[in-house]
Amino acid sequence: MDRPQLADFLRTRREALQPEDVGLPRGPRRRTRGLRREEVAALSGMSTDYYSRLEQQRGPQPSEPMLAAIARGLHLSLDERDHLFRTAGHNTPSRGLRGDHVNPGIMRILDRLGDTPAEVVTALGETLVQTRLAVALLGKETDFSGLERSQVYRWFTDLRTRRIYPEPDHALQGRFLTAGLRDAYSRQGADSRAGEIVGALLERSEEFAEVWNQHEIGVRRQDDTKRIQHPELGTLELHCQVLFDADQSQALLVFTATPGTESHQKLQLLPVLGDRQPYV
Repeated sequence: MDRPQLADFLRTRREALQPEDVGLPRGPRRRTRGLRREEVAALSGMSTDYYSRLEQQRGPQPSEPMLAAIARGLHLSLDERDHLFRTAGHNTPSRGLRGDHVNPGIMRILDRLGDTPAEVVTALGETLVQTRLAVALLGKETDFSGLERSQVYRWFTDLRTRRIYPEPDHALQGRFLTAGLRDAYSRQGADSRAGEIVGALLERSEEFAEVWNQHEIGVRRQDDTKRIQHPELGTLELHCQVLFDADQSQALLVFTATPGTESHQKLQLLPVLGDRQPYV
């Protein structure tokens, strides 16, 4: 771990970011060049004291999850992320399709969607980051580990996951998720993370095996509309706009409703309801 270089790198990256770059208001009295330390700490999900100690060449060696959070908060490119890991004394993460580093361009867009349910997911259905309103609408989907990180895996192994959709939509959702997994499997191969998920599901779920063996590709919903069941708001009919990054390994999902509809009115209530509890 090279403390001086780590501290200097973090400081220069922080000063290079403007509040507008991360969806923050500039304010009339800002004198700090770039972002403040407390702003980077908040974006990275850690205490201001912890982050400040790194810039001051103090504190313990940051763990890999901490470094990944800092890379995300500072909107680092993959090359910058790798440099951060090496400087902190760690091996660089894999750049495979299952990488957890959010594309900086995707992250800049997400930062501007603070008043909208939105999230970034991988090709395997692993949620990397959510806006606060996405957690209120869908529940927190970033705390799962292992194979359960994949929504496809959870869909076929833990039926509580299905409570978010009306029962008549379950068959289509299962086909949609399976088609997405098949696309990832064809890109990554049998020895990949996608292959691991497929193998585990074929062993555990007869339903998955039946859908998988149909070899469906490109399953779509009509008009990209999703029906979401919320424990307090009831059923919402939402449009799901999708923006892919360059290699289609990550996608930004944005949930909106047609103005003037009942679903649009329900979305306006999300900020006062708080986070949705898992499996409710």
